[in-house]
Amino acid sequence: MPAPLKQTARRTLLVTSATLASLALTAPVSLAAPTPTPSASAPVSGSPSASGSPNASASASASASASTSPSATPPAKMSSLGGARLGQAGTQVQLAGGAPVLPKDVTARSWIVADAQSGEVLAAHNAHWRLPPASTMKMLFADTLLPKFPRSTQYKVQPKDLEDLGSGSSLVGIKEGETYSVHDLWLGVFLRSGNDAVHVLSSMNGGVAETVKQMNEHAEELQALDTTVVSPDGYDAPHQVSSAYDLTLIARSGLQKKDFREYCSTLTAKFPGATTKNKKGKTVRETFEIQNTNRLLTGDYDISQYQGIAGVKNGNTTNAGATFTGVAERAGRVLLVTVMNPEKDDHNEVYKETAALFDWGFQAAGKVTPVGELVPPKGAAQASAQPGAKSGEDGEAGGAGNVSEKPVAGAVAENGSGGIGIAMAITGGVLVLLAGAAFLVNRRWPLPDLVRRRR
Repeated sequence: MPAPLKQTARRTLLVTSATLASLALTAPVSLAAPTPTPSASAPVSGSPSASGSPNASASASASASASTSPSATPPAKMSSLGGARLGQAGTQVQLAGGAPVLPKDVTARSWIVADAQSGEVLAAHNAHWRLPPASTMKMLFADTLLPKFPRSTQYKVQPKDLEDLGSGSSLVGIKEGETYSVHDLWLGVFLRSGNDAVHVLSSMNGGVAETVKQMNEHAEELQALDTTVVSPDGYDAPHQVSSAYDLTLIARSGLQKKDFREYCSTLTAKFPGATTKNKKGKTVRETFEIQNTNRLLTGDYDISQYQGIAGVKNGNTTNAGATFTGVAERAGRVLLVTVMNPEKDDHNEVYKETAALFDWGFQAAGKVTPVGELVPPKGAAQASAQPGAKSGEDGEAGGAGNVSEKPVAGAVAENGSGGIGIAMAITGGVLVLLAGAAFLVNRRWPLPDLVRRRR
C-alpha cells in the first residue's frame, strides 16, 4: 500500500475512534486540579523590565502569596480526549521503521508534538496533565477577544483599567490618560506579554470577570476541557490550570486568525510612549521599541533563531515554571509543540527542549504511528454538516474568499511592527470540509495559511 494511503488509513482509524469518544462526551472531564500548596514566598518571576519569558497578570485575590504548586507526579487518571494513549502517564510514541528516537534530554513535566494540519499527535508526555500555564494562557485570551474589536479602534486608558495588576507582572508600559489603538494593545500582549495591555483590553470587553467567563466558555467550545481560567493573562492563581494538549488546541485555533498569526510572529514593534511637548511647544507622542520575548523567534546568546518558527507564546511564573507553545514549518509540514515546566533550570531551557522536539518531529513525520489527535471545536462538526461548507480565513464556514493562495514575501506588520523578514505562506483553498458522515470518517482541520519567518 502506498505511503499516503497508509497514512490516511491510520488517520481514519484514529479519527473515527476519537469522534465516537467525543460524541459520547456529555460534560467536561471532571478531573481535579492539582492540590494547592501555599507558597510562603512566591514572588512571580519577571518584571516590567524583564527581557526573558514574561508572566501573566491577575486580580487582587490572585496575588503571588496565593500561588499554588502542582504535584511533582502526574495524576493516575487523566482525560483521554483525542485518544486513549493521551490519557496515560509517561511518554507515548509508536515508532516505525527508520524513525528517530525521541531526544533523551527533555525534562518537561508535560509536552506534545502534533501535526498542525492533520491534527495527528506524533508523540506526547503526560499530555493531559493539568498544570499552571503562565502567560501561555494569553493565547486563549487572544483567541477569545481578537474578533471583538477592530484594530484601528482607539481607547483612552482610565486609572481603573490598570487596577489589580499582580505583583511582579510583566508590563509593556501603558500609561493612564494616554490613548492606544487596539493594534497597539495586541502588540503589547504578544510581544511583551504585557499584563497591563491584557487588563485594558479586558476593560474594553466588560471587565476582567466577564472576560474570564468568556474565556472559559471558549475553552469549552474548543474542547480544551483541562483548562480553567481564573485570571485572563495566566498570572498564578489557585485552580488556574491548562495542559499541553489544551494549549496546543488553543494555539491551533488562534492560528486560524490572520491577526493572531501576524502578532505572534512579529519580532519588534514601535510602541506609543508618553505625550510630551518638544522644544517648539508642539505636542508629540514618543515611541519606544519592544521585542518579542519568544527566543525561538528572536534568538539569544545561547540559542539560535529556529528555522521556520512562526510563534506562538511563552510564559514563566514561579508556580508554573517556564511554558511555551510554538509553531514551525519546514518543507510544507507544520508542527505544533507545547512544553510545560522543564525540570532542568538552564537558561532558555524551555526553548531548547522545544527545539529538540521540533527537530524530532520533522525527522519522524511519516515514520511514526500517531498516538492520538487534536480534536476540532464542537462547532466545526456542525458547520461541516452543511453541504458545500468551506474553511475560511478565520476557520468560519463560507470564508474561503478571504484567503489568498500566493505567498507574500516580506510582509510587514503595520505601524512599524515588522520584524526581520516576516512573511505569509498561504495555503488557503486546500481544505474543503466534508459534509455529513464523510466528515466523521475523514476529518482534517488544517490551517488555512501560516505566517512564517523567512531569512
